[in-house]
Amino acid sequence: MDFKDYYKILGVEPTADDKAIKAAYRKLARKYHPDVSKEKDAEAKFKDASEAYEALKSADKRAEYDDLRRYGQHGQPFQGPPGWKGRADAGGFGDGGDFSDFFSSIFGNRGPGFGGGHSRSTGRRGQDVEMELPIFLEETLSAESKKVSFQVPHYNAAGQHVSNTSKSLNVKIPAGVADGERIRLKGQGAPGVGGGANGDLYLTIRFAPHPKFDIEGENLIITLPLAPWELALGAEVAVPTLTGKIHLKVPAGSQNGQRLRAKGHGLLNKAGHRGYLFVQLKAVMPKASGDDVKALWQELAKKAAFNPREHF
Repeated sequence: MDFKDYYKILGVEPTADDKAIKAAYRKLARKYHPDVSKEKDAEAKFKDASEAYEALKSADKRAEYDDLRRYGQHGQPFQGPPGWKGRADAGGFGDGGDFSDFFSSIFGNRGPGFGGGHSRSTGRRGQDVEMELPIFLEETLSAESKKVSFQVPHYNAAGQHVSNTSKSLNVKIPAGVADGERIRLKGQGAPGVGGGANGDLYLTIRFAPHPKFDIEGENLIITLPLAPWELALGAEVAVPTLTGKIHLKVPAGSQNGQRLRAKGHGLLNKAGHRGYLFVQLKAVMPKASGDDVKALWQELAKKAAFNPREHF
């Protein structure tokens, strides 16, 4: 079963509003309608456009699709997030009409291609589970899954809480995830009652404080301590990043508080690119020195003839 990017099929951005989606669908429907189109594969393209519009025209379906979209690439085999197995009511997936296996695995037999509806279970849907997931900044760059353990509540037919069970999942952190972002794992919450669907698991991402880096959007900030003469004369310094050290050239005549930037050493964004690492320079004075060092400072003060408060 291949993943379908419905936004790509309609030729719209994921941020497109309902009006733009509807207009894109109508344009494609006119172009590829089998009764009038002489385009190659017109019928297949018409069905793709109709399916894409069916998935995106409803706010509920669109939200459901958007939750899964981050886990797939157009035309590539689709497995979904951890523990995702598709809908149990898909009825053999595409056997009810013109929609694809992929569509049916998400939405079941819901839509015009399935005889106008599908009998729904009268059971009660399971409760959603909410939890915060602390992650280290380094983990936002990793392709490895993170093990998540949580408690799942169980209720009887009368709606009374009867027990909790422990559950563990391996969760892949989506690229470009932000602090405070909420991730939905469909069907991983409490089990339904009387044949009802399972609830969902919602994970709220929390970045653990880092001992070296502060965060500004997709960029990181690190403070680099330097001796006064390194600012004055310039220096090449090893600077930590999330993936190792880089060698940074500090230009001669740099100022305390000045920022230098290193491209591609920040956090990942949604497009899969990394932001900047901003290196903030901080002058650090040596501790109490002997008379000979003090004499050199006094000589520098005379020869430099510098007044830092000239425009104060």
